[in-house]
Amino acid sequence: MSKLTAEQRHNERMKRTKAIVDKRIAEAQQQQGVFILLTGNGKGKSSSAFGMVARSLGHGQKIGVVQFIKGRMETGEQNFFEQQPQVDFHVMGDGFTWETQDYKKDKASAQVAWMVAKKMLQDESYDLIIMDEMTYMFKYDYLDLDEIIETIKERPKMQNIIITGRGAKKQLKQAADTVSVIMDEKHAFKAGIKAQKGIEW
Repeated sequence: MSKLTAEQRHNERMKRTKAIVDKRIAEAQQQQGVFILLTGNGKGKSSSAFGMVARSLGHGQKIGVVQFIKGRMETGEQNFFEQQPQVDFHVMGDGFTWETQDYKKDKASAQVAWMVAKKMLQDESYDLIIMDEMTYMFKYDYLDLDEIIETIKERPKMQNIIITGRGAKKQLKQAADTVSVIMDEKHAFKAGIKAQKGIEW
């Protein structure tokens, strides 16, 4: 019996892989929106979320964006996406919490931002909702996590949502359909390289 060539072995592996993937696709028949949580200390959580905003726009979908703590700096994503007629873009924060150092003011801003997001979560015309940097609102006890999770569960069936931010609470991870933890293996900032326009903001 002759040995298989490298090309034949590769083809056999690909056939087995395809069979497994096709089976999983066939089994995934449930139709509903998903809740995606992007967390971890690595760079790219918001960038990933806004990549999905671009993808959704390519399908003509309506998107709502609420940024919770990026209110003091002009960002590239805001400059671009708020020009798109299918995107409702809201920057609700007063800056990073370590800059404001004002608990009452930050909590009040968080509540205002949540009211905007909550209204979107009750509106089935929104296909995708991004709640950017929202995890910090629970770390500092600005928002009631139980209320947010309950509102997410009660949203329109086909609505997709994404929450980003470091240090996501266990309850939030449990409630999400997809959780991606982005790790920080190496970062230019730690080597003393200044943050770059178009990369960090």
